[in-house]
Amino acid sequence: MRLLLLKDIPKLGNLGDVVEVKAGYARNCLLPQRLATEPTEENIKAIEEDRKRAAAERAVRLKVFTDLVEKLQDVQVTIEAAANPEGTLYGSVGPKEIADALHAQGFAVLPDHIELDSPIRTLDNRMVTVQFTEDVSTEIKLWVVPEGGAEHDGEPEEQPEAAEFEDERD
Repeated sequence: MRLLLLKDIPKLGNLGDVVEVKAGYARNCLLPQRLATEPTEENIKAIEEDRKRAAAERAVRLKVFTDLVEKLQDVQVTIEAAANPEGTLYGSVGPKEIADALHAQGFAVLPDHIELDSPIRTLDNRMVTVQFTEDVSTEIKLWVVPEGGAEHDGEPEEQPEAAEFEDERD
């Protein structure tokens, strides 16, 4: 089914694009939520001004995201979490906690921008992808440390527990 998009929809298209979607997706999602309409000449002409405005907004957003990616190049984030002696968290660290930690450092990052395959459930350091658009993304270093395990200058302390467990495996 061919539809004219009335809003930007990630991984589908931008405002004013004519896209081909399955009939069920159109009937159950796009049309009831007024995200799309039939691609008639009148409808295309009616949204032309909105299309130009949306393109300008996308350009501004792209510039903001590009600047933010440059600032995030060497950023390290430390999150303290309750964990057992083996290093397994009692809860988990997800996109919301990572976005909150970045926000506390002064970066305007939303949980939707954080890409994780699954919530983090162990103490460790890892690289986390922050993706703003399909083309604009970066990676940050994330430290998940036990509660009270971070120094006051932002750098994580050495984790003696992890070293002890590695020695026991040998």
